[in-house]
Amino acid sequence: MTLFEDFQLLFSKQWPAWVGGLLIGVVNVFLFLFYQPFTTLDGVLNWGDSILNPLGIVSTKALPPLLRSGSVLNLGLLIGAMAAAMLAGQFAIRVGPKRELAKGLIGGVLLGVGAAIARGCNIGGFFSGTSAFAMNGLAMGLGLAIGAFIGTRYLVWEMEHAGTVTQEASSPSDSSAAKASRFNLLQILGWVAVIVIVVAAIVYARLGYMDRAVILIFGVMIGVISQRSRVCFVRAFREPFLTGDSDHTRAMLLGLAVSVIGFAIIKTVVLEKTEEFVRDTFWAGSVIGGMIFGFGMILTGGCGGGTIWRVGEGHVKLWVALVGYTFAASLTRDWLIKSGWQQSLGQAVFLPNVVGWSWALLIIFAIIIVWYLIAKWNESSHKLAAY
Repeated sequence: MTLFEDFQLLFSKQWPAWVGGLLIGVVNVFLFLFYQPFTTLDGVLNWGDSILNPLGIVSTKALPPLLRSGSVLNLGLLIGAMAAAMLAGQFAIRVGPKRELAKGLIGGVLLGVGAAIARGCNIGGFFSGTSAFAMNGLAMGLGLAIGAFIGTRYLVWEMEHAGTVTQEASSPSDSSAAKASRFNLLQILGWVAVIVIVVAAIVYARLGYMDRAVILIFGVMIGVISQRSRVCFVRAFREPFLTGDSDHTRAMLLGLAVSVIGFAIIKTVVLEKTEEFVRDTFWAGSVIGGMIFGFGMILTGGCGGGTIWRVGEGHVKLWVALVGYTFAASLTRDWLIKSGWQQSLGQAVFLPNVVGWSWALLIIFAIIIVWYLIAKWNESSHKLAAY
């Protein structure tokens, strides 16, 4: 089998969710070692500020999106997912009903508001925050769970009373010949996207921005992993309350466990990174922001990262959600700073400084194990599930 055939094999079958969770955890560790942990909020704020600051609406001046590291990471995530979807023949413009587009916009706005209050999306605030042994990460996890529970109860009510449910719009049905032609076209476009990625990385390196080139590749890796495995934080928080399924919950916890171990090694060896990614939002900002974000991601059908990589697949609902996320995050952060509320959301608490490294590791892994056991128990008993 040639290298080209091996490459194609990666896109012929969907990867298991646990593989995606594991790989996201591994990539997050190396991303932290090179730059900072995975988060979408930094790049999204840059996009919003880049548009709203010149209009005089927000006060934060932004670097050009192609130079801001967080923006480059998000762009890599988007184009990586797009390339993967095209090479797998899964890219399509999916519009969906107007009701779902409206929910996407409202949900996206809630994502932005919640992320700005918590100073992190579900990835940066919870996943990377917990990995960084920050109490704001654990607090946001609690907020996300509460928000997801409320959002899931709304979905159940909607299904029972409005006869609708949030779901991905399906691709248009075609004849066999049309499908084959479309698949071949997507394959070509997918390889074009790969070439664009390579050229962009080379251009960054040639212009003296080697760090941006590497960050772009990290983003592409996360996009490919997410699209191929479809590992989904929305499902991780929603399905235990809806169907009882725990596949994505366990995948998320596996990635979190790997990320925690990697971060612990980095923080104990690289001293300047010891308290990095510990936000001053414990507990109020993290819990309240997490609740708002959790409800929003249920409405949207995508979290911080999930919204971006699904944009790369062609989901118009998520395009709308990303617009809402972008502007709401920028506007909310600007208001929090100007009003003085930014300093009133909580304090920065680094767990090892409170209980020591041994107890910090024990506490976080105890939470992961208990969460895993509850998810497995609920999968068989359906005690927490609506159906």
